[in-house]
Amino acid sequence: MRCMSERLYFRQLLSGRDFAVGDPVATQMRNFTYLIGDRDTREAVVVDPAYAIDDLLGVLEDDDMRLVGVLATHHHPDHVGGDLLGFSLPGVAELLSRVQVPVHVAAAELEWVHRTTGVSKTDLVAHDHDDRLDVGSIAIRLLHTPGHTPGSQCFLLDGALVAGDTLFLDGCGRTDLPGGDVDAMYRSLRWLANLPGDPVVYPGHWYSAEPSASLSNVRRDNVVFRPRSLEEWRTLFGG
Repeated sequence: MRCMSERLYFRQLLSGRDFAVGDPVATQMRNFTYLIGDRDTREAVVVDPAYAIDDLLGVLEDDDMRLVGVLATHHHPDHVGGDLLGFSLPGVAELLSRVQVPVHVAAAELEWVHRTTGVSKTDLVAHDHDDRLDVGSIAIRLLHTPGHTPGSQCFLLDGALVAGDTLFLDGCGRTDLPGGDVDAMYRSLRWLANLPGDPVVYPGHWYSAEPSASLSNVRRDNVVFRPRSLEEWRTLFGG
């Protein structure tokens, strides 16, 4: 497992504990938001901002970091804001009203993010699989991993895999919601399992005992990696 460089700025923030404290939805959903940047240039991006935008911007300000972009793993409101089960969650739209930065999405997710958040398509930057985004000297690979949604994406950087709702430490994202695809999820998980370098997996929710784990440990312990064929996967997880 490769350690992160000293230049990398990386923070894993839990909704309801590290920000949006006292928000019952944020506390129940247990979302992780990530701040990633370059400590030398002081530039940073935020992954999946929702619930309490001023709190997240406040963390960056306290750390003397400047926001230069948003990375969205997928379009669900608990990750980017929007209407969820009768609640209106703040997110990308509220962030853009405070600071104008590009919002980086997978090309297959652009229309979904636009509809969920209401932000203009001109605010969204569409990416293909394995595009690279540089934040200062920090290179981030944008990996298209459909299954949970058509344009779900993960972010690979300097010893870390920010996996959104594609891969949790225990389990994976649901495929029975609009845009979900059981077969695509199988292929995405198999592809992630073969990433080199044994990065640390940082999931989109805290649904496990630990908040992160090496990919080798996740491959060993996570039930989603037990099926050895698509047919076996469909039998176990296709219902």
